[in-house]
Amino acid sequence: MYDTAERVRRVQLRAGELHRKRENRLLNGLTSLCALLALSMIGAFAAMTGGGQGGMVSGLYGAMLLFEDAGGYVLAAVLSFAAAVVITVLCIKHKAKTEKYTKSDIEED
Repeated sequence: MYDTAERVRRVQLRAGELHRKRENRLLNGLTSLCALLALSMIGAFAAMTGGGQGGMVSGLYGAMLLFEDAGGYVLAAVLSFAAAVVITVLCIKHKAKTEKYTKSDIEED
């Protein structure tokens, strides 16, 4: 049998595992949403330009960005922005986790 301190430690470890699983599920969902939005944006570009090479969408703001194959650059910019957001969120979460565990380790000593 374990003493009370060991049981409390094991419960805290299990709670941390469950919390990490929940965060991973949420992160996977957000990643899927980001990919879905990027693919729908590609579809919207293709639908507005008629699927041809370059082109212009009359009456829409920013239509000149699609002129002469500039749409690829716009798409690359949007995708790199989405990747930067995901990386930033991951770094912030990692920093928060490390600080949390570092503080709990210091308090136990």
